[in-house]
Amino acid sequence: MKRIAILGSTGSIGTSTLNVLSRHPDQFRPVALVAGSNAALLEEQVARWQPSYAAVANGHSGHRFARGAATLVEAATRDDVDIVVNAVVGAAGLDATLAALSSGKRVALANKETLVMAGELVLDAARKGGGELVPIDSEHSAVLQCVAEQRCPVERIILTASGGPFRTWDAARVASASVDEALNHPTWSMGAKITVDSATLANKALEVIEAHFLFGLPYDSIDVVVHPQSVVHAFVEFPDSSVLAQVGFPSMELPILYSLTYPIRTADMVPRRFSPLDAGSLTFEAVRHEVFPALGLGIAAGRAGGTTPAAFNAANEVAVAAFLERRIPFGRIAAVIEQALSRHEPGRADALDAVRAADAAARAHAAEAI
Repeated sequence: MKRIAILGSTGSIGTSTLNVLSRHPDQFRPVALVAGSNAALLEEQVARWQPSYAAVANGHSGHRFARGAATLVEAATRDDVDIVVNAVVGAAGLDATLAALSSGKRVALANKETLVMAGELVLDAARKGGGELVPIDSEHSAVLQCVAEQRCPVERIILTASGGPFRTWDAARVASASVDEALNHPTWSMGAKITVDSATLANKALEVIEAHFLFGLPYDSIDVVVHPQSVVHAFVEFPDSSVLAQVGFPSMELPILYSLTYPIRTADMVPRRFSPLDAGSLTFEAVRHEVFPALGLGIAAGRAGGTTPAAFNAANEVAVAAFLERRIPFGRIAAVIEQALSRHEPGRADALDAVRAADAAARAHAAEAI
């Protein structure tokens, strides 16, 4: 019986994780649940699962739960927790990841910002603390599934991107897109922030940086291709030029289960089994970098290394929040990121204080740009 802490239990990944656990009550038990701010849904989850610990990370719960950002670390480091599912959005998930890895726990990671901000520190925490990092993101799970049983190095990986809701729009139309249009994702149901990131392709930039740290590949060996059907989640090329791919209809429940059982596969009744006939034609397109500049900005930040990826992530979070609050148009998101990065003073990312300082400075620069 594996005991699970879910950070972000009321979000899309958190609720999907509980769906998975409900099908495997003999293998998993949620013992700690931390919501972002949805105390009402957390109340329902607590009534259903009876965890030992429950909390609300943001604001005042108005309920009987503990509250505050510190509850994320508290839940992640409990003695009765074996696996931490980190589904927190944004930079807020970093401390919990570091603490869990330092405590020797497996972290099933859906919080890609953790590795973007402080990849070196995260890997170091896992090495020193004996923790283990297993990705939940569908693309990185796909890569892991392709390489798990191979006995040779990886030559190249290709991450797929749906292209978001604006895949076929011209640049002028994209620039003036509304919030409702940006949140209307064609293939995935996700939270607001990650849905906007998918629309700008900033999310794919974060995933490229994450893949660099997870799989130890140089940026020249990580490619991105647009795949509107979201059926092929990644390609992996090996030194003999053989290419493997992982496929499945869009659902986070398969990568969530794999992150909990890796390297073993557990039989599961998924919501929708794969059928090539139902999948139909699969198409692939080049990224239109001139229309979606956030992807190039993020990859360039990754190549620069040090604290620059943290600055990219922070500026993006501020810009997306401003867009969702209707304070800037969609077309300004990438421009705000670029302005903030132009003022960033690169430094080493080998200390948490340096990462936090870069994050804070970039947020201030982005706010000024807005």
